[in-house]
Amino acid sequence: MIVDFHTHIFSPRIRENREGYLGRDPCFAHLYSAPDTKLATAEELIASMDREGIDLSIILNIGWTDHGLCLETNDYIMEATSRYPDRLVGFCAIQPRAGEAAIAEIERCAREGIRGIGELRPDIQGFDLGDEDIMRPVVEAAQRLRLILLTHSSEPVGHQYLGKGNVTLDMLYRFICNFPQIPIVCAHWGGGLPFYALMPEVGKALENVFFDTAASPFLYQPEIFRHVAEIVGVDKILFGSDYPLISQGRIVRQVRSLNLGEEAEGLIRGGNAKRILGL
Repeated sequence: MIVDFHTHIFSPRIRENREGYLGRDPCFAHLYSAPDTKLATAEELIASMDREGIDLSIILNIGWTDHGLCLETNDYIMEATSRYPDRLVGFCAIQPRAGEAAIAEIERCAREGIRGIGELRPDIQGFDLGDEDIMRPVVEAAQRLRLILLTHSSEPVGHQYLGKGNVTLDMLYRFICNFPQIPIVCAHWGGGLPFYALMPEVGKALENVFFDTAASPFLYQPEIFRHVAEIVGVDKILFGSDYPLISQGRIVRQVRSLNLGEEAEGLIRGGNAKRILGL
């Protein structure tokens, strides 16, 4: 079973009115201002999954700054997962600065089958992921409802690219240390955080932390799979494509080319995702 832990979809309404939404939200504008940046619907994701041999995809939302847009786009994700319950799993967007309204939205989405929160974009949404006061209500709600929390991550060095941002490993590490008990997925290899697990205290702090491979060919050489597996364990790696930014099959083929072994490949391609989702 192949599980893609990092995909994005948007409703036809947003795609048809891209310009209007660009003016309404800085996160959407940051990611989708370029007219050639693809916006995919649920149907297009399913078609791509069928072509590329993907069994299940986790649909992530984005870090909308406006609470109302979180609700609107969460509705589409929940509608999509209800139409394709065996193929799609949904995560919801929240704006932590919305306070009690954000917690109410988490609860609403959980009642409808949402399995996680994310992709958080604290750098654009205007909050500090490492601020214990603002994140505690979110984490407590996620724990109570058994949700996974997924956050964007970015490297403090290296080349610039669209959407990179500055959710760097120091911010991630403060959040992880504040809330060691909740399952956390750091997207895009955690901005390099796995390499710091060679420090014993960091390795210990990452007990409930996982790293997805979204957009990996745009960031690292293929050997990153082998190195991260050696440092934090292959059981911490979640295959994620960042579809439609990149095709799912490109990363699947990259993993297969490394000859990591059948067991390791199976964990990366879907075994780890099934375990943390309780499938």
